[in-house]
Parts: sequence; structure tokens; C-alpha cells
Amino acid sequence: MLYVIACAAPAAADLHHLVPLAQAAGWQVHVVTTPMGERFLDVPALERLTGDRVRSTYRMPEEPKGLPPADAVIVAPATFNTINKWAGGIADTFAVGLLCEVMGFGVPILAVPLLKAALARHMAFVRNVACLEEMGVRILFDPDAPPESRMPSWGRIMRELHTVVGERQARE
Repeated sequence: MLYVIACAAPAAADLHHLVPLAQAAGWQVHVVTTPMGERFLDVPALERLTGDRVRSTYRMPEEPKGLPPADAVIVAPATFNTINKWAGGIADTFAVGLLCEVMGFGVPILAVPLLKAALARHMAFVRNVACLEEMGVRILFDPDAPPESRMPSWGRIMRELHTVVGERQARE
């Protein structure tokens, strides 16, 4: 069970390329997005690909629980805002609340930040990336990469996820 969490960055528009790669690797995919990230997604296409609705808000108490437990999580693209709120435990969106919760279960998480170089140099971001890494999150990010190369390919992201999952299984 793979949760894919997308934030408000241009690469989110290409998320429909990641889902088939994950499915081909045997993952059942559930897409979650931040409220602003939803604007970048082709929600109907992702729902057709996954066979499940794309979630961006907390469910109401009378609604049934909709997500099975995750075996792994990809956060891509992960924005400056989401990284900082997540590390600080500010769960004001469903996506960030879910990330905070799955960390407590020890689920392997791969985060792929996508942001401007100036934001990557902000001390809060630098500290919060280090904080997430200390909590066991794998961060796939090269702040020195040129802007057009800052987002790794979806194939590279899947390879990195399998490395993270394999390392977690080896420790258990």
C-alpha cells in the first residue's frame, strides 16, 4: 500500500506518470494532496488510474475511513511550506496530518522537495530537512542542482523508494 502525497508545485501535474510505475512494481496507490496541490493535479485521471478518490481534506466523523494502512509513502513534490509544517508537527491539512501520523507507525517515507534555490537556503528549511532526516525520513534533494534538474525523474524516485523500503525491512 503506497500513499503518494503531492503538494503545490509544477511537477505534481505529472503525477499520472508515477502511478503506473508504482503499480507495475506491485504497489496499490492512494493519492493524497494538499488543498493547493489539488489545483495542479488531473484528479479524474488519477482516480481512474488508482481506482480510488484523491483526498485533500479530513473526512467528516460520519464518513467511513477510506485509507488502508500504508506500507510506504512518497511525498513528491514536497514544497517549502509542507516540509516546514510537517517537521514542526503543524497538521493543519489532511496531507500533513497524515504524514505526522504515519511517521508514528514507522512507515518508510521518501520526501522529494521541489522549491526555489532561495527557499532551499532558508534556515528553517535547512533545519527542518535535517529534523525529518533525524526522524527517519529519506530526503531526495539536491539544492545545488539547476532548476530544470531539481526534480528527479519518477523512475529515480521509485528506485529510491525501493531502497528505503529494503533498508527498513533489513533492520526489522
